[in-house]
Amino acid sequence: MGSLQLEDFVAGWIGGAASVIVGHPLDTVKTRLQAGQGYGNTLNCILTVYRNESPTLTYERDDDSSRKCLRILGPFEWAGHRHVVGFFKGMSFPLASIAVYSSVTFGVFSNTQRFISQQRYGDSNHAPALSDLIVASMVAGVVSVGIGGPVDLIKIRLQMQTQTFFKANINLKHRAIGFPAYRGPIHCVSSILRQEGLAGMYRGAGAMLLRDVPGYCLYFIPYTVLCGWITPEGCISPSPSSVWMAGGIAGAISWGTATPMDVVKSRLQADGVYLNKYKGIIDCISQSYHSEGLKVFVRGLTVNAVRGFPMSAAMFLGYELSRKALRGDQAATNP
Repeated sequence: MGSLQLEDFVAGWIGGAASVIVGHPLDTVKTRLQAGQGYGNTLNCILTVYRNESPTLTYERDDDSSRKCLRILGPFEWAGHRHVVGFFKGMSFPLASIAVYSSVTFGVFSNTQRFISQQRYGDSNHAPALSDLIVASMVAGVVSVGIGGPVDLIKIRLQMQTQTFFKANINLKHRAIGFPAYRGPIHCVSSILRQEGLAGMYRGAGAMLLRDVPGYCLYFIPYTVLCGWITPEGCISPSPSSVWMAGGIAGAISWGTATPMDVVKSRLQADGVYLNKYKGIIDCISQSYHSEGLKVFVRGLTVNAVRGFPMSAAMFLGYELSRKALRGDQAATNP
């Protein structure tokens, strides 16, 4: 069991890191749309982030001397890959912590599934029934919030704090316009702990729980079913292409259906960067509905579904291939 836990941890880190790198740009767009910052639509949000949030420093020679002068490139000046930097705001924290988050999620699901199979069938490798998958998915969803809540909070705070202050709160006067609220992940964590206490690290955890428990059911179950359906009879394990396809479809289904509660979670977690607007889940739902109507709860649906495919495909592919490599000749057939 000990070796399996280590393998799940390493495989989860590899799969999770791959999913963060692949999915973070669209995750930034999704967060901005759901938090209600007046972007209008997905395309406008992408163009705004691309144009306005990637200033960079460069050196150019002074015409009257041999000295090099420091100059800030404007947002519309071409600076190669630097224009995409805005899409990767807040990525360092989830990337650094994804080893724990993804390995716990996948490890809890795998171990719970094996435990149930052992208790029900006397064989931990017995093919799980649908009810077994549901229970294992729900347990994984509950446990993941304990770690994923703070990770998501810091990620969203860092993604949102690049907004100009007058858009976030026109009455905010004690901070200088144009300067970020947080200098980085560590400063963000210390600021939240100082201002809101430990409970502040779990802002939006209730909404995340309501999102992730059914969300993981619609994540692991479609993946397991699709892998079994795509894989030809007689094959010990699914091919990489089968894993990629099944993982991508499962991710699109899971993230697409989780969008309404994901909107609420994102708003609760973004709340507090510049002002405190919501008192809780019900208040957030009520205020969002009265100000923007039912359509607000499907905001970011397209981005979520589109982002869910490559992100989850990378997650499952990285997880399965790395776990199979760690086990040598032992084939891994289930997450």
